[in-house]
Amino acid sequence: MPDYIKSKFSYLLSKYRKLILLLSDITVVTIAYSLTWVLISGRADMEAYFSLLVSSCFLFVSCFAIVYAATGMYDSLWRYAEVVEISKCCMSSVVATIAFVCMTLVLFQERRIPLSVYGLSALFATTFTLYMRLVYRMYRNTKITGIGKKRRRVLIVGAGDAASTLIHEVNKNPTKEMNIICAVDDDKDKVGRTIMGINVLGTTDDIPTLVQQCQIETILIAIPTLDSKKRKRILDICASTNCNIRTLPDIVKIIKDGDNLLTRITDVKVEDLLGREPIILAEEAYNLINKKVIMVTGGGGSIGSELCRQIASFDPEKLVIVDIYENSAYSIQQELKRKYGSKLKLDVRIASVRDTKKMDTLFDELRPNVVFHAAAHKHVPLMEDAPEEAVKNNVFGTYNCALCAEKYNVEKFVLISTDKAVNPTNVMGATKRICEMIIQNIAENTEGTTTFAAVRFGNVLGSNGSVLPLFKEQMAEGGPITVTDKDIVRYFMTIPEAVSLVLEAGAMSRKSGEIFVLDMGDPVKILTLAENLIKMSGLIPYKDIDIVFTGLRPGEKLYEELLQDEESVRKTENKKIFIGSPLKMDASRFFTDLLELKAIAYENDTEKLMLKIKGMVPTFNHEVLNYHE
Repeated sequence: MPDYIKSKFSYLLSKYRKLILLLSDITVVTIAYSLTWVLISGRADMEAYFSLLVSSCFLFVSCFAIVYAATGMYDSLWRYAEVVEISKCCMSSVVATIAFVCMTLVLFQERRIPLSVYGLSALFATTFTLYMRLVYRMYRNTKITGIGKKRRRVLIVGAGDAASTLIHEVNKNPTKEMNIICAVDDDKDKVGRTIMGINVLGTTDDIPTLVQQCQIETILIAIPTLDSKKRKRILDICASTNCNIRTLPDIVKIIKDGDNLLTRITDVKVEDLLGREPIILAEEAYNLINKKVIMVTGGGGSIGSELCRQIASFDPEKLVIVDIYENSAYSIQQELKRKYGSKLKLDVRIASVRDTKKMDTLFDELRPNVVFHAAAHKHVPLMEDAPEEAVKNNVFGTYNCALCAEKYNVEKFVLISTDKAVNPTNVMGATKRICEMIIQNIAENTEGTTTFAAVRFGNVLGSNGSVLPLFKEQMAEGGPITVTDKDIVRYFMTIPEAVSLVLEAGAMSRKSGEIFVLDMGDPVKILTLAENLIKMSGLIPYKDIDIVFTGLRPGEKLYEELLQDEESVRKTENKKIFIGSPLKMDASRFFTDLLELKAIAYENDTEKLMLKIKGMVPTFNHEVLNYHE
């Protein structure tokens, strides 16, 4: 049928909908009443009662039509018929039947209608009208997409309230590209049963098998209340398939927000695969920030900006953002202004931590109580090509800020370090190790009131320059995704989690010079991360998006370490934070080396600089040292 005719037909159906429903009910009720007489009367009786049949049938149909119209039966959308509509239909039929009985007792006194006609005709009329509406609902719910041929085949994880509500919504919205095939649930009592007509075919362990058997394309996790560990286990199972993985949020929140359930189905975030519990900050972290002047260097970066967000929520006296890149500083400034307005006293300064006089001026003017030093060059490959800049910015930026913190009696100075500082194989990691040595030596050789600490952690998902944004960009371009080595592994945590632990570590630092090591969980293969990202985007690895291996870059390890062999750790009250024991160093020799390092860095002599770094960091193992041999 041409599209024009289809649209015209749909328009007429919509315009004359009530009239069509009324005529349909008149036809159905007439058939029901006539059928009753046929069943209870023989041929001779039918001829004798024909005039009574005709006249009473008109009255019967009129009662039903009038009562149905009066009770709003033609205003309901029967495509979405539920218990309320069905109950209304039954009650309307009862009222219509009572009205019919009363009127016949008055109008037909000479020739009485058989008592059996009343009950049987009412039953048939109610059943037929109700059945007609339910058939209409089934037809409307399947006619657009035709038994799901063009819809994605979906497996639901969970057979509880969330799944029931979801299936109900899908049935009401057949235009959605979703064809629910089956469900799984770890409650074995539910296996083998059905939920809203959908078979529960197994437990979550059966997902890979069911995906193959049922040709599943999408897995939808409908258990909003899962804890992180159980969620990770299920996601790991789902990730072993080539299915698109999506999740359903908390139904209680959806109801509270008044949203449609289907609009809240979202793609699973790769962060969910880390399976890490949310961080609940201790009161000490609040006390570290509240009513104090807090300075964040590098406040426009990935870690720095999240530090600013979380610090702002603790009602500081003033938040000072220091960054050399004005665009990033402006971005976080505007974000915080939109959220807090005049409630947050915010001061943004565009400055370089390399500039000794500028930093001294800022510290003298602003007098921060706590400093989080996040300013640094962190991109490993770029720092391999510019080691002098890594030293100038990372090492001497830290040195400048640390000396200012000591001079102006900052309460706490917290350095953001990295796992790449442990047995470093790249320039960035080596400079960060020297930064740790700076705060340890200043802490051990001064009698000031400042507590110095470093917080060491691994990669954060989604930070600028990290693999996740790169993978997403490569996917947006159609691939391929590039991974340096199929066996390379990294520790990961989310940016908010890393920053929460930084705040807590800063709060619990008591002895100056401590290095806090964050529990990064289990290492993750970068290849697995790439494959899961492709799957969670509804694509198939190596088919829709290819993955190619480019080889390890200069200074890159297959795996990272969080501690050096000679470092020992002790536990803290937070099970995710450990403290590494400070290493013994010759302070006088270290500061002499530091002055020599600065001179060489500003001479821009790469070979001499690399040898000097090696001398200061004995565990530094770098290929550049052999470039000119």
